[in-house]
Amino acid sequence: MIWIVLGYLAVGLCLLRVLLRAHRDPAARAAWVATVVAVPGVGVVAYLLFGETNIGRRRLDRLRRIEKTLPYPPVPSPDLAPDLDPLFRVGRSISGFAPCTGNSARLMDDSPATIDALVADIDAAREHVHLLFYIWVKDHSGRKVAEALIRAAARGVTCRAMADDIGSRRMIRSPLWEQMRAAGVQVAAAYKVGNPLLRMFIGRIDLRNHRKIVVIDGHITYCGSQNCADPEFLQKAKYAPWVDVMMRFEGPVARQNQRVFAADWMENVDEDLSGLVTDNPPQGGTGFAAQVVATGPSARASAMPEMFTSLIYAARDELFVTTPYYVPTDAIQSALCAAANRGVRVTIIFPARNDSIFVGAASRSYYPELIAAGVRVHEYEPGLLHAKTLTADGRFAFIGSANMDRRSFDLNYENNILLTDPDAIAALRKRQDSFLQASRPVTSGQVAEWSAARRIWQNAVSIIGPVL
Repeated sequence: MIWIVLGYLAVGLCLLRVLLRAHRDPAARAAWVATVVAVPGVGVVAYLLFGETNIGRRRLDRLRRIEKTLPYPPVPSPDLAPDLDPLFRVGRSISGFAPCTGNSARLMDDSPATIDALVADIDAAREHVHLLFYIWVKDHSGRKVAEALIRAAARGVTCRAMADDIGSRRMIRSPLWEQMRAAGVQVAAAYKVGNPLLRMFIGRIDLRNHRKIVVIDGHITYCGSQNCADPEFLQKAKYAPWVDVMMRFEGPVARQNQRVFAADWMENVDEDLSGLVTDNPPQGGTGFAAQVVATGPSARASAMPEMFTSLIYAARDELFVTTPYYVPTDAIQSALCAAANRGVRVTIIFPARNDSIFVGAASRSYYPELIAAGVRVHEYEPGLLHAKTLTADGRFAFIGSANMDRRSFDLNYENNILLTDPDAIAALRKRQDSFLQASRPVTSGQVAEWSAARRIWQNAVSIIGPVL
């Protein structure tokens, strides 16, 4: 009898915590209530492990100290068009970076070309090289980058390389990682798991650093969706090739990525990189306006969804989106439908085969509403379209590591760049068109022919989407 009473008490206390938790998205709150009520024992344990974005008191205190001591880089300010200024204001309210002018960008041709350009930049580096990847694989690409770092360290360039402890676990525990360390490359693992049983008592075990950041000599940076890996992506080769988009930037925006890297490095390594953020401030010049938008569990709640929603509502004629994982907030889904309903040509491309069966099913549950509103929904067939891109009206673009799913919104540390260069946006828009040519449209007729079992499965998964 006592165990039954204790069980009911545990469920009741868990439900109270779900309902009282601050900054909780209503859909996420409802999903957790449904989970705890439907499977009480499993639901309570799951909530204790994964229900809250707890990064741990010590880590939070360390992050707060870093934020107080790490300065924001001085940047030349642009004159923005009245309709673009609010977008950059949203970005600044999230991660503190002001829009900066004097930037240039080049869209990389493909994943191998990105690695080749990155290796060339490392070989040309004079002062320092900073790399951060969620996934770093010991394949051809991963080895090329590691060997370039070893060469750079040998000629006196300061090299700092960091990778996520789960996403890059094989690399971090490999002889190649030790080779880099022995050669003078400073290496670090982000969000070390350690003992899983102990780890869950000091913070969520599945909070990850999903960023992909490269900064070279403080004036070159890369941003996009590509990890340090071949497109064949050995871990999940059956979904290959993984199709990514990366841009190489030069200019003051690199200093903003530098600060993001510095904060992540200082969180995991006892080394002050403040001087690298403010030394030799860049001068204004010809070039476009850009801004880094960095988010994570320690940022304000719903930061990345707010950014996406603002960008969608700013579109006037055309909006084009690619994302591999789509488990949106209600606000993002409504914004996309509203854009199509007001006459904006909205196109979204998802992968035809998703490496997550649950996320793939949840994504498709949103198709009927999108299509009914007039959104053109396509599925990319040649591989897994991993690119996270947004372009609007040929006037602004958003590129980086963030997906349109709950993990990117609530649990991952992400890094994107908002840019306004017509040439770079045109190149990105052309790349999106190439994805479209390799995709099949999803029509209302096809959706209507889905079996009842398929619809039940997709809609059931979407109910717990916020838990995913």
